[in-house]
Amino acid sequence: MSYYFSKTIDMPFDEATVHVTKALAAKGFGVLSTIDVRATMKNKLGEEFRPYTILGACNPHFAWRALQQEDKIGTMLPCNVVVSEVAPGKTEVAAVDPLALMAAVDNPALGEIAGEVQHLLRDMIRDL
Repeated sequence: MSYYFSKTIDMPFDEATVHVTKALAAKGFGVLSTIDVRATMKNKLGEEFRPYTILGACNPHFAWRALQQEDKIGTMLPCNVVVSEVAPGKTEVAAVDPLALMAAVDNPALGEIAGEVQHLLRDMIRDL
């Protein structure tokens, strides 16, 4: 089982990051955190890296439902979406597969919730 799904789009990195944030919002997700991996690697290690941002996306409705089933499920939230430049004008967008993530937890109710979230994230990626 793959742990993510992705799509490469013909769009510059910065534009793609804004586009993905809007696409997530259209599916009910807010971005709780934004990690600029490129800047972090440069600042902490002095290493160069391509433009690469991790968006911590959360749909509060589904997060609430999941927390009602497993109060420690917060250790696996939010759903990460990676936006990374693969070539000038080409950006890959990858989202964690919630079903793969929740497979580590023995709770069928979480699987149902993860399936619904998976559907939303897959649709978001597909429609980019």
